[in-house]
Amino acid sequence: MVAPPLEIRHMSEVELGLALEWAADEGWNPGLRDAACFYAADPEGFLIGVLDGEPVASIFAVRYGASFGFIGGYIVKPAWRGRGYGWALWQAAMQRLSGRNIGLDGVLAQQANYAKSGFHLAHRNFRYEGRGGGHSADAHATVPLSALSDVEIYRYDRRYFPEERARFLQRWVRQEQHVALGVAGAEGLTGYVVARPCRTGYKVGPLFADTPAVAEQLFASVLGKLTPEQPVFLDVPELNPAAVALAERHQMQRCFETARMYTREAPELSMDRQYGITTFELG
Repeated sequence: MVAPPLEIRHMSEVELGLALEWAADEGWNPGLRDAACFYAADPEGFLIGVLDGEPVASIFAVRYGASFGFIGGYIVKPAWRGRGYGWALWQAAMQRLSGRNIGLDGVLAQQANYAKSGFHLAHRNFRYEGRGGGHSADAHATVPLSALSDVEIYRYDRRYFPEERARFLQRWVRQEQHVALGVAGAEGLTGYVVARPCRTGYKVGPLFADTPAVAEQLFASVLGKLTPEQPVFLDVPELNPAAVALAERHQMQRCFETARMYTREAPELSMDRQYGITTFELG
């Protein structure tokens, strides 16, 4: 029996919300307001597979600037797996990002499959789970990112991401219910953090800081704004031992990991200043 053809098209923002519900069903625990923030990054970067009018599969293929792209949100609904629809959607995503260095965070079991499409392992990311609560003696030194100019935030973020992502950050750091804090020095930002409410608890990301002390200050300030009952998740790049130490110092437990992979050389970024990546879905 021949499988019916899959219609592949750009998602609407409402359909992106549907895809994130599928992600929740898979146990990925997306943020409560991810759809609006993600969609702002690249409105044409979200592809949906449709059969006879029914959405059955999704993939994100988000363009950043002129040279970078990121793949995430790759889901085929269980009833439609094993029929080639996922592969068709994957090819469409790769074609949309053709000519760019493409990144993804894949589960370790799929690393070999991604390698067949030209991806190379750069490093692992460890997800740590802990709890909110506590306080920081230096919490007064943090400032809401809303008090800072967009330009200053974008300039600082650019040190730690392969391309500019101003449209995404504009929503991410100012989204309702997101906790967004920075530490400002004499010459501008020395670190910033965002924590967002998810189906379960809060995910912290990004957490970028010039020094371990600033990272501790920001992370402790976020924890202090949450209750001890709230789970907190931090996705730490393996390449930064100080980030691993930060998570373990706060008695967080490693619960998951991904393989960060690229189709070209890994971007030259200051990994020793990355204490928490932004998201597994968008990089």
